[in-house]
Amino acid sequence: METTEIGSRAEFALWAIQRAQEIVTIEGATFALAARDMDEEALASSAAALGKAIADAMLEVFDGLLAE
Repeated sequence: METTEIGSRAEFALWAIQRAQEIVTIEGATFALAARDMDEEALASSAAALGKAIADAMLEVFDGLLAE
């Protein structure tokens, strides 16, 4: 995992936008395909993966704050 030093609110906002774009790019495509195919099992699975990716990103930030 790459370490990023955040020194201001603007840098944090930029990081958050970039992480959100990464998450949507990686997890959102699977979610969209499942929705298009009306596959409830795949939709539930991909929604869970999307939620986990978001939670992991939030924990990543929290863990970084505790390191200080």
